[in-house]
Amino acid sequence: MEHADPGGATDPALPTLADIQRARARIAGRVHRTPLLTARTLDARVGAHLLLKAESFQRGGAFKARGAFNAVLAALERGDRRDLVAVSSGNHAQAVALAAHELGLRATIVMPHDAEPLKVAGTRAYGAEVVTEGVDGGNREAVVRELAERRGLRLVHPFDDPDVIAGQGTAALELLEQAQAAGAPPDAILVPVGGGGLVSGVATVVRALHPTTLVIGVEPVLADDAARSHAAGRRIALPAAPQTIADGVRTLSIGELTWAVIRERVDAIATVDEAAIIRACWWLWTRAKLLVEPTAALPLAALMAGRLASGPNRGAPVAAALAPRPTVALVLTGGNVDPRSLAPRFGSEPEAA
Repeated sequence: MEHADPGGATDPALPTLADIQRARARIAGRVHRTPLLTARTLDARVGAHLLLKAESFQRGGAFKARGAFNAVLAALERGDRRDLVAVSSGNHAQAVALAAHELGLRATIVMPHDAEPLKVAGTRAYGAEVVTEGVDGGNREAVVRELAERRGLRLVHPFDDPDVIAGQGTAALELLEQAQAAGAPPDAILVPVGGGGLVSGVATVVRALHPTTLVIGVEPVLADDAARSHAAGRRIALPAAPQTIADGVRTLSIGELTWAVIRERVDAIATVDEAAIIRACWWLWTRAKLLVEPTAALPLAALMAGRLASGPNRGAPVAAALAPRPTVALVLTGGNVDPRSLAPRFGSEPEAA
């Protein structure tokens, strides 16, 4: 299945539910089935019944293990035993390093020079070589591609790879099963958006299995390339690497493949400011007792800030679809954060942060 790009090019075949189901079978035993949690205090705060998909408890501390293991295992099935290279601000780095370590491969990871030290240390702890010198958010893609060509390495892209997207989509398979078992199918699923791999996988599953559920991406105002693209109907890149506290979404643009999925299957993209992200972290840390990183707090930040008024591609406006007291699932993408780096930002009155 191909989709014409407004610029005249064609997008590659989009991932399917079958791809994601095969990914789940492939990575079984390699990743955790993470819990779907509830928190009545948060429910009361936002006026909704929340389902918290805690990918912060995933191996490597983030959902990225799903995509990394699927991509590496799928390549091995095809007979590709090249060592690996990846580019990441941190969570994909650790996931690829972990997969390489377990599957007998070497990993080289390109990370921005200002990447979160905790994530750099975690990546090295899995045995990967980390390249940071001269790397920033603007040139990291060029650096990793040059390195892959020069060393003959296989690039495991953090989001614009069909096997990575399929692996990330397994989180949505679990989420829908867990919600159904609890008698609480979600009216909407909110997902952080960086390069778009996770929201693409989630939307693919939801459109196939529960099409009445809204899929809403959330990103910082400072990194709003997906929102701009969604509004314009074409992929838009940011002029420079965004300086948001949500370091997991500091991409210049969503990918070509992920844009094709987002354009067709995602209902809306919401944006939130930095204060809202910090406030949501405080609530998740102190009220739900979940130590998540700022990127993972984006969905709750959008709910708390009332940022879901944008109209979706299909059907009624988001605000109307979510009333009254909806069941809303939030994908808490990761927990790789040094509490000392964020705690001073909370201040004495987090509600006013």
